[in-house]
Amino acid sequence: MENKVIIPEGYVPTENEEFMNPVMLEYFRQKLLVMREELSSQLNQIMGNVVDSTIGSGEEVGDSIDKANDETLRQLDLSTTDNLRVNIDKIDLALKRIQDGTYGYCVITGEPISVKRLDARPLSSKTLEAQEEFEEENNL
Repeated sequence: MENKVIIPEGYVPTENEEFMNPVMLEYFRQKLLVMREELSSQLNQIMGNVVDSTIGSGEEVGDSIDKANDETLRQLDLSTTDNLRVNIDKIDLALKRIQDGTYGYCVITGEPISVKRLDARPLSSKTLEAQEEFEEENNL
């Protein structure tokens, strides 16, 4: 965005304003950036835990139950990092859509995604109806 758009204090986008006007776009851009920062921080913290547990795994301390528990926690951390990476990638795609002017529009139908849906889940790339149909078709 070339011009710095100022978001009024307490601003929340509504269905009553022009869809994806500059203030609304900036609102969602900032919301996505905050989400990205939070997820990146969580990812870095978990990766630090995984590295620490891997470094400490050479020790022969604890019984087999402790070791199994440690391995389960490590696998959970790795699964969580995968989910965090997927969401960070989705945020990056959403930010790209803001730049190219397609953010807020369904990638399947091209229709506007409801502002309430976007506010609740800024990563949404489909209308609720298109998402439900997609999940039904793919048995999700």
